[in-house]
Amino acid sequence: MGIAFNRINFTFRSFLRQNLLSSRIIKRTFYGYSKEPFQPLNREPKWMSAEEAVQIIKSGDTVFLQGIAATPRKLVPAMVEHAKKEKLKNITVCHIHTEGAAEYNHPDCEGIFRSNSFFVGGNCREAINSGRGDFVPIFLGEIPFLFHREIVKPDVALVQVTPPDNHGYCSLGSSVDCTRAAVQHSKVIIGQVNPRLPRTFGDGLIHKSHFDALVEGQLELPELKPPKLTDVEVTIGKLIADNLVVDGATLQMGIGSIPDAVLASLKGHKDLGVHSEMFSDGVVDLVESGCITNHQKKIQPGKIVGSLTFGTRRFYDFMDNNPFIMMMGAEYVNSIPVIASNPKVTAINSCIEIDLTGQVVSDSIGTRIYSGFGGQVDFLRGAAVCHDGLGKPILAMPSLSSKGDSKITPFIKQGAGVVTTRAHVHYVMTEYGIAFLFGKNIRQRAHALIEIAHPTHRESLEKAAFERLKCMPSP
Repeated sequence: MGIAFNRINFTFRSFLRQNLLSSRIIKRTFYGYSKEPFQPLNREPKWMSAEEAVQIIKSGDTVFLQGIAATPRKLVPAMVEHAKKEKLKNITVCHIHTEGAAEYNHPDCEGIFRSNSFFVGGNCREAINSGRGDFVPIFLGEIPFLFHREIVKPDVALVQVTPPDNHGYCSLGSSVDCTRAAVQHSKVIIGQVNPRLPRTFGDGLIHKSHFDALVEGQLELPELKPPKLTDVEVTIGKLIADNLVVDGATLQMGIGSIPDAVLASLKGHKDLGVHSEMFSDGVVDLVESGCITNHQKKIQPGKIVGSLTFGTRRFYDFMDNNPFIMMMGAEYVNSIPVIASNPKVTAINSCIEIDLTGQVVSDSIGTRIYSGFGGQVDFLRGAAVCHDGLGKPILAMPSLSSKGDSKITPFIKQGAGVVTTRAHVHYVMTEYGIAFLFGKNIRQRAHALIEIAHPTHRESLEKAAFERLKCMPSP
């Protein structure tokens, strides 16, 4: 009797679900016991327009948005237009750095949407610093735990994926990071299918049967053009490459001018590996010249390991269907024990300012939120506790800001946040040299940092150090 009832109940539920799906998306009920996106299900997603797909979003929902180059730019404006048309309210849009207009942050969307950034991009800064958006201080490697522990409960996930392969698998492409975790815990998954997105291997494969709706959305990806390096950046890159990067090192270098300058100076190195939450075009030349082999790595030997990327079309083509690259979840890539298992971990990060005791500000300029924690602390710590004892945690920056102010300061600005504590800091570098702070007391740290400050600021920094410490800074 029980078995017969269960079969009837299952048949009724299947019938009900199929009929409801024929008219609109419903919240998913097809998981039996597993939320594993690799698992093929006996289910076909519905193909529909972006306008139809976002109809499921309602007032009070939490919407997860995939970020960086994989931001689903066909779905975002459709979501905003739907919410305006239906007069929806109090929708939270959570994400890391996204690309594009971020229409949900515009002033006319106040009360309709409120963004909640786990890492802040340029399209969110004005909203956050004007009080219309929010910022969560969090390590990149811990963002997936917000979903796994149900601290953040997404109702809808908007993601961008490659077309299904012959086995039915789509790829999250260039941005796996926290996206996989968000997809696992979202009630509805909507995918923008874009053949221009690079197909990548690793954690980012999702069987098409897990999508509630698929939308045709071929668009060119946003590109990050390599910047023209300044003389200061070239000098810093060469100093790091010549003095701190050794053959066989495992690199974490992020994205930006200084990482690019370092990579451009490594063409004489051998057997380099890459295990980095972010990377970009700079690795391509080093792979093609044979400098990056990943041969000595202990974690995923022979492969570049990353979590999110942003670059040019050439870079995306290099990534596409390339088994040399593994794109993994941030909870794995940024795990300190995982990082520390690799040889000669060399973590290269930058910052906004550092005070004379070694406190590092990376996410804010005074009270103004600028970016986020990202993977800086994860990788600096991983390098510091590297199992072979040969890791190098590096903070590199120009000595001056774009306004000519010293980035080495007596005190951090009022309201600024310390991302990396003075106990985390080992190597600090400007174009004037390298300061090694590990094991040094406050007086010695001040002396070492003043020596690599811009010459026009050294006298004032020395006076400020004396006033603060009540003694002269000295080695």
